[in-house]
Amino acid sequence: MGRMDDVVDGPKAWLIACAAAVSTFAVFGVAYSFGAFFGEMSDEFGTGSSATAFIFSLTISASFFFGLFTGRWADRVGPRPVLITAAISLSTGLILTSRVDSIWLGYLTYGLLVGFAVACGYVPMVATVGGWFVRRRATALGISVAGIGLGTLVGARLAAPLIDEIGWRDTYVVFGIVGGLLLLGVAAVAQKGPAAPASAPPKSVKELAANSDFRLLYMSTLTTTFGLFIPFVFIADYASDRGASDGSAALLIGLIGGASVVGRLAVGGFADRFGPTGLYVGSFIAMAFGHTIWLTAGDRYSQLVVYALVLGTGYGGFIALSPAVVAQRMGLEGLGGVLGTLYTAAAVGSLFGPPIAGQLIDSLGYSWAIGFAAAMAAFGAVFLIPFVRAEPA
Repeated sequence: MGRMDDVVDGPKAWLIACAAAVSTFAVFGVAYSFGAFFGEMSDEFGTGSSATAFIFSLTISASFFFGLFTGRWADRVGPRPVLITAAISLSTGLILTSRVDSIWLGYLTYGLLVGFAVACGYVPMVATVGGWFVRRRATALGISVAGIGLGTLVGARLAAPLIDEIGWRDTYVVFGIVGGLLLLGVAAVAQKGPAAPASAPPKSVKELAANSDFRLLYMSTLTTTFGLFIPFVFIADYASDRGASDGSAALLIGLIGGASVVGRLAVGGFADRFGPTGLYVGSFIAMAFGHTIWLTAGDRYSQLVVYALVLGTGYGGFIALSPAVVAQRMGLEGLGGVLGTLYTAAAVGSLFGPPIAGQLIDSLGYSWAIGFAAAMAAFGAVFLIPFVRAEPA
């Protein structure tokens, strides 16, 4: 026990948390920079917006779906082999994408390989951080997923000037090399934490489905993510159609990412002090409220900025606190596998949410799509009401 006290919540534990942030920065910085490549790829392949945007939906959906397997894999063998695989998959996927001559091949090289890399670099590292902390677990988990927001903020901004200078294909080569090297660096320091169970058999899907807490978490994640990724695809076009410059329109996505960093870091400290559940539910309420701000924004760009900040803060809290809430209510045993199973809900939501929104926009207008996003986030909060009534000590 003394040895654990020397290591848990100690300097090495914080190193692991920072390494996890680098991992999530690398994989999500690539995935969420897709908007910067969107126009160039669509023009070169001669595809419509829907067919090109599906690469993004497929990538995010695949990342959550594959998390079902990569989380359990990391539970068995530790995070290092999984991160090495992430580096190989990310570099290979991006370099192959730089050579494709059709959008359909891009679905395989980018959508599946990059999606798999995200799954390897996200869930296993977040679960690993949980095993290195006891007292400051929520704060550490907030730091580990802050890389997602930083990647969202930085990735597209780095991609845009590179695309102007060397083209989208060579930019993907650069991203593939740099991202792969970052992940290999993380693999060099990653290892299971002393607070993690030494040998945790993975919980079966049937076992998890029988757990009422898991069912509520799953349904809240499923409904919310149907609407969550809609602005990542459509907010820039919405703003451009209403008179914003291309730079100002793209900035809204960056603001969502930047605000999510603040949300991820801020809620961790409060969650360590007051418990994660109430803040987790509050994050869902913030996302639902944010969508209503967009619904009433019209052509007021300043209101769209407020929307991006509110949504980003709620999104950051949702992502940062999910592992802490799962660990609190279901324990650390097999945490990677539990998170991976939970995130299959986000795989479904992210795959179908944006296409549903696109259909609503084409047939009924933006208000219906935004209202759909708000309603889904509200349902997500409703599913969590039983948690607020009986939060564990």
